Amino acid sequence: MKLQLFYAPQTCATVPFITLTEAGAAFEVINVNSRSGDLKKPEFLKLNPKHKVPVLVIDGEPLTENVAIQIWIARQFPQAQLLTADSKTEIKVISLMAWCASGIHPHLTPNARPGNYCDLPGSEESVRRVGNVMLFEDFKIANELLAGRDWFFDRFTAADAYFYWCFMRAISFKLDLAAFPNCHAHHQRMLGRPSVQKLVEHQNRVMAEFAKVA
Repeated sequence: MKLQLFYAPQTCATVPFITLTEAGAAFEVINVNSRSGDLKKPEFLKLNPKHKVPVLVIDGEPLTENVAIQIWIARQFPQAQLLTADSKTEIKVISLMAWCASGIHPHLTPNARPGNYCDLPGSEESVRRVGNVMLFEDFKIANELLAGRDWFFDRFTAADAYFYWCFMRAISFKLDLAAFPNCHAHHQRMLGRPSVQKLVEHQNRVMAEFAKVA
């Protein structure tokens, strides 16, 4: 089986990079520059007309959307227990990932691309402010879910990988996240995992390479 992960630094393609690594999968990383128009080039649009990463190409067949990709990885590599071995808990892991995808992720985007939400001149700060009100409500919930525990469930799951990206992205926007100590502690635990260390090393290298040609 040949796996190719189309990846862009700091994007949510971070999530399958981590879970594939956790699963011990052999995969090739195809780095794309999301800031230089790579995602709208014809060759990429053939893989994903939604012009987004991640895309996981499985023996030539592209799979898109993070939740679907995580479920595929977990089922293909069951020994990693990325959705846990318990069917009742599995649904809860998927539910948390869906929240990261459809709830937290859109509330992060106004910080990076406020123009996606309002094109009125001078509206950028207002868009960010309103987006971050909803984002902080999300982090308050996550902070409560993580109270007194290392992971969202009894062991590391794909949901932890997805939330790591969400919180990491918020940190990169230099937001004041002091009100969420459990989320910070979770972030630090994630940084201690070899899969995340491999991700960070790769991300930093690719960002440096892209900066040279900017």
